[in-house]
Amino acid sequence: MIGPASVRSMLPHRYPMLLVDRILEVGEPDFVRTVKAVTINEPWYSRLGPDASEADLAYPEFLLIESWTQTAGILAKQIARSAADGQIMLFGSMNDVEFHRPVFPGDLVEHHARLYRALNDTMIFEGTSRVGAEPVLTVGRMTMAFRPGELLSSARAGQSGSQ
Repeated sequence: MIGPASVRSMLPHRYPMLLVDRILEVGEPDFVRTVKAVTINEPWYSRLGPDASEADLAYPEFLLIESWTQTAGILAKQIARSAADGQIMLFGSMNDVEFHRPVFPGDLVEHHARLYRALNDTMIFEGTSRVGAEPVLTVGRMTMAFRPGELLSSARAGQSGSQ
């Protein structure tokens, strides 16, 4: 098991968007298993009043997807290793995404991501998320690419100067 400090070193995300708590397994070369503990103290629940219904407490689906894609990002960094230094991970697209049931505070979500295919600096992943033995999310395919950080920074600087 790999703890939170290592997760922080592998992903650029920070509070409140670091959505992977631990890495349970990295199966070389193409598999990773992580967990995300959903708690009622997360910022997305702060807007709910005392009369929030059970449905109001469902974890936002886009955050479940973000947590799963961070899991795939951890695997991508493991596969790319030093080639990823100075590179920015960019999310491309997702296909065949299916939500099976809502996730609620108190649930421990286990994400599974597997490399489907790698093409130069682009990787395609597939996987699932579960609470216990019950599936909550299936991702048919997700595309992610590495791009040089300095190129993206200079492109952004050029855009802001032209406005």
